[in-house]
Amino acid sequence: MPVSGGPYLQAAFFCEKALREVDGAFSFIRAVDRWNIPGPTPTMPPTIIQATLVALFKSGTFRASAPLVITPISPTNVRMPPIILPVLFEGDDERGGGVVLPMGFQVQEPGLYWFEVAITLPGEAVAIMTFIPMRVVYMQQVLPMPLPPNSGQS
Repeated sequence: MPVSGGPYLQAAFFCEKALREVDGAFSFIRAVDRWNIPGPTPTMPPTIIQATLVALFKSGTFRASAPLVITPISPTNVRMPPIILPVLFEGDDERGGGVVLPMGFQVQEPGLYWFEVAITLPGEAVAIMTFIPMRVVYMQQVLPMPLPPNSGQS
Protein backbone atom coordinates (compact mmCIF):
# COMPACT_ATOMS: atom_id res chain seq x y z
CA MET A 1 0.00 0.00 0.00
CA PRO A 2 1.56 3.34 -0.96
CA VAL A 3 1.76 5.84 1.87
CA SER A 4 0.51 9.37 1.45
CA GLY A 5 0.71 12.16 3.97
CA GLY A 6 2.62 12.29 7.20
CA PRO A 7 4.33 12.65 9.50
CA TYR A 8 2.98 9.73 11.53
CA LEU A 9 3.40 9.13 15.26
CA GLN A 10 5.40 5.96 15.98
CA ALA A 11 5.63 6.17 19.80
CA ALA A 12 5.19 8.67 22.64
CA PHE A 13 5.83 7.85 26.31
CA PHE A 14 7.92 8.52 29.41
CA CYS A 15 10.66 6.15 30.50
CA GLU A 16 13.37 6.05 33.14
CA LYS A 17 16.25 6.08 30.66
CA ALA A 18 17.10 5.69 27.00
CA LEU A 19 20.21 4.00 25.69
CA ARG A 20 21.61 4.65 22.22
CA GLU A 21 23.26 1.46 21.01
CA VAL A 22 26.43 1.38 18.84
CA ASP A 23 24.36 0.70 15.72
CA GLY A 24 22.23 3.80 16.39
CA ALA A 25 19.19 1.89 17.68
CA PHE A 26 17.54 2.95 20.93
CA SER A 27 16.66 0.83 23.95
CA PHE A 28 14.10 2.34 26.32
CA ILE A 29 14.24 1.25 29.96
CA ARG A 30 11.23 1.17 32.30
CA ALA A 31 8.29 2.88 30.57
CA VAL A 32 6.31 4.71 33.26
CA ASP A 33 3.23 6.89 33.54
CA ARG A 34 2.76 7.02 37.34
CA TRP A 35 4.99 8.61 39.99
CA ASN A 36 4.44 8.11 43.74
CA ILE A 37 5.75 11.07 45.74
CA PRO A 38 6.26 10.43 49.48
CA GLY A 39 6.33 13.32 51.92
CA PRO A 40 5.79 14.27 55.58
CA THR A 41 3.27 17.12 55.07
CA PRO A 42 -0.49 16.94 54.43
CA THR A 43 -0.06 18.74 51.08
CA MET A 44 2.47 17.93 48.41
CA PRO A 45 5.41 20.33 48.17
CA PRO A 46 6.70 21.25 44.68
CA THR A 47 8.68 18.23 43.44
CA ILE A 48 10.98 17.59 40.49
CA ILE A 49 10.20 14.41 38.54
CA GLN A 50 13.13 13.00 36.58
CA ALA A 51 12.00 11.23 33.40
CA THR A 52 12.88 10.82 29.74
CA LEU A 53 10.23 11.93 27.26
CA VAL A 54 10.20 9.95 24.01
CA ALA A 55 8.31 11.12 20.89
CA LEU A 56 9.18 9.28 17.66
CA PHE A 57 7.72 9.80 14.20
CA LYS A 58 7.86 8.32 10.70
CA SER A 59 8.05 10.73 7.79
CA GLY A 60 5.56 9.20 5.37
CA THR A 61 5.78 11.52 2.37
CA PHE A 62 6.42 14.62 4.54
CA ARG A 63 9.85 16.21 3.93
CA ALA A 64 10.79 19.24 6.00
CA SER A 65 12.01 20.42 9.35
CA ALA A 66 9.07 21.06 11.66
CA PRO A 67 8.81 22.29 15.25
CA LEU A 68 7.70 19.66 17.73
CA VAL A 69 5.66 21.40 20.44
CA ILE A 70 5.19 19.58 23.76
CA THR A 71 2.77 21.40 26.08
CA PRO A 72 2.30 20.18 29.67
CA ILE A 73 -1.23 20.54 31.04
CA SER A 74 -1.73 20.46 34.83
CA PRO A 75 -4.43 18.47 36.67
CA THR A 76 -6.38 21.75 37.00
CA ASN A 77 -6.22 22.18 33.18
CA VAL A 78 -3.60 24.95 33.19
CA ARG A 79 -1.45 24.94 30.03
CA MET A 80 2.19 25.37 31.01
CA PRO A 81 4.97 26.87 28.85
CA PRO A 82 5.65 24.56 25.89
CA ILE A 83 8.89 22.79 25.02
CA ILE A 84 9.68 23.48 21.34
CA LEU A 85 12.25 21.37 19.49
CA PRO A 86 13.01 21.02 15.77
CA VAL A 87 12.53 17.63 14.10
CA LEU A 88 13.93 16.88 10.64
CA PHE A 89 11.86 14.59 8.41
CA GLU A 90 13.91 13.33 5.48
CA GLY A 91 14.77 10.26 3.45
CA ASP A 92 12.56 7.32 2.61
CA ASP A 93 8.96 7.03 3.77
CA GLU A 94 9.86 4.75 6.69
CA ARG A 95 12.56 7.11 7.96
CA GLY A 96 11.64 9.56 10.63
CA GLY A 97 12.70 11.77 13.42
CA GLY A 98 11.84 12.55 16.97
CA VAL A 99 13.12 13.49 20.37
CA VAL A 100 14.50 11.59 23.33
CA LEU A 101 14.55 14.24 26.03
CA PRO A 102 15.83 13.63 29.58
CA MET A 103 14.06 16.19 31.73
CA GLY A 104 13.36 17.37 35.24
CA PHE A 105 9.70 18.41 35.39
CA GLN A 106 8.42 20.32 38.41
CA VAL A 107 4.99 19.26 39.63
CA GLN A 108 3.04 21.54 41.96
CA GLU A 109 0.07 19.30 42.74
CA PRO A 110 -0.94 15.65 42.62
CA GLY A 111 -3.20 14.43 39.84
CA LEU A 112 -3.08 13.66 36.14
CA TYR A 113 -0.81 15.80 33.98
CA TRP A 114 -1.07 15.53 30.19
CA PHE A 115 1.68 16.38 27.71
CA GLU A 116 0.19 17.46 24.38
CA VAL A 117 2.46 16.39 21.51
CA ALA A 118 1.96 18.50 18.37
CA ILE A 119 3.83 19.33 15.18
CA THR A 120 3.63 22.71 13.47
CA LEU A 121 3.35 21.96 9.77
CA PRO A 122 4.12 24.35 6.90
CA GLY A 123 1.55 27.12 6.73
CA GLU A 124 1.41 27.19 10.57
CA ALA A 125 -1.16 24.38 10.77
CA VAL A 126 -0.79 22.57 14.10
CA ALA A 127 -1.34 18.83 14.10
CA ILE A 128 -1.96 17.39 17.57
CA MET A 129 -0.44 13.91 17.39
CA THR A 130 -1.20 12.51 20.87
CA PHE A 131 -1.20 13.15 24.61
CA ILE A 132 1.21 11.48 27.08
CA PRO A 133 -0.12 10.94 30.63
CA MET A 134 1.84 11.55 33.84
CA ARG A 135 -0.05 10.53 37.00
CA VAL A 136 1.38 12.06 40.20
CA VAL A 137 0.26 10.50 43.49
CA TYR A 138 1.21 12.15 46.79
CA MET A 139 1.45 9.86 49.80
CA GLN A 140 1.85 11.48 53.19
CA GLN A 141 4.09 9.37 55.35
CA VAL A 142 3.54 9.60 59.08
CA LEU A 143 6.68 9.01 61.10
CA PRO A 144 6.24 6.67 64.07
CA MET A 145 6.27 8.36 67.45
CA PRO A 146 9.18 7.33 69.67
CA LEU A 147 8.23 5.50 72.84
CA PRO A 148 8.84 7.46 76.05
CA PRO A 149 11.58 6.14 78.35
CA ASN A 150 10.46 3.52 80.88
CA SER A 151 7.35 2.65 78.86
CA GLY A 152 7.23 -0.80 80.30
CA GLN A 153 9.35 -2.51 77.67
CA SER A 154 12.20 -4.67 78.81
